[in-house]
Amino acid sequence: MLENKKKIYIIGTVGVPACYGGFESLVDNLLDYTPDDVEYTVFCTAKKYEKKLESYKGAHLIYLDRDANGKDSILYDYESMKIAVRDNADIMLILGVSGCMFLPIIRRAFKGKIITNIDGLEWKRDKWNCVAKWLLKHSEKQAVKYSDIIIGDNKGITDYVHAEYAKIVATKRVELIAYGGDQVSRVEDDSLFEKYPFCREQYACTVCRIEPENNVHIILEAFSQMPKKTLVIVGNWEKSEYGRALKEKYCAFQNIHILDPIYEPHTINFLRGNASLYVHGHSAGGTNPSLVEAMCLGLPIVAFDCVYNRATTEESALYWKSCDDIKSAVLEKDFSKQGEAMKEIGFRLYSWKKIALLYNSLYQTC
Repeated sequence: MLENKKKIYIIGTVGVPACYGGFESLVDNLLDYTPDDVEYTVFCTAKKYEKKLESYKGAHLIYLDRDANGKDSILYDYESMKIAVRDNADIMLILGVSGCMFLPIIRRAFKGKIITNIDGLEWKRDKWNCVAKWLLKHSEKQAVKYSDIIIGDNKGITDYVHAEYAKIVATKRVELIAYGGDQVSRVEDDSLFEKYPFCREQYACTVCRIEPENNVHIILEAFSQMPKKTLVIVGNWEKSEYGRALKEKYCAFQNIHILDPIYEPHTINFLRGNASLYVHGHSAGGTNPSLVEAMCLGLPIVAFDCVYNRATTEESALYWKSCDDIKSAVLEKDFSKQGEAMKEIGFRLYSWKKIALLYNSLYQTC
């Protein structure tokens, strides 16, 4: 066993084993490629784990009695940072900017390096009120100012950082490192075909959080006008009034199958992998994990037209801005070759081994 390993504390996720979203999957997969000279510590939200492990894939786990998401995430991150300072961590790997408003304070005590993945411009999301947006934008600025290395997961994000914070980043490193997606696989399961019989026929699929910036209302309206085209859409409908209203409005359409959130990989891979088309509505954020995973499954992609999605798909998908655009793509376009193109891009750019090696190379320069 090597002595003097670099102690890297990962801050900002619900935790591992991954049971939630993109950053959690990122950490889970990074742990599979831990260098010999690195020792990870991962902070976890206690209430999300009935069984609290001391370690996972060689990483030490610390459980906090706060929520890693929503308003509580600010203090969740701050408490994590204070523990990293106390333990004399060598590197803080901060995922998201929620708690970065405290970095000016943390920097006075912390002697190590700070690497921050600023995620997808969280302050732009419609779900936040004006105060929350201001706080998130302020935290983003502090993250850029006080981090040694800033990571953007999409060229649209790194371009934004250089443009928005040109003076600050003139002497800093801004790195582009995406998410991986090649952990997914197609699933054939007779019991799931019985549970979801509509999967025996051709259908389009969408998996996302039910939020306005994911344009779920446009996707649903488009398919409500195409009764011969089936849509399977999975999300957290009960989380907001927006989701509850959409579910009530569109659940009556026989060609639209509205499913509650599914976090179990086998089932979600079954639903996506048997689809003939993936409809992606995200307009905010950078490289969305759900899009990358659909690409690695070899699905043709019809994506919302924004700089992030165009960058992720190398301009090779079909893009939409309106209900009519979706209808035109679904009814008129030939997808016969697009799925293979998406798969080639997915495995070339978004393999977890490649992503982990990029993170590992950052540690060596700190």
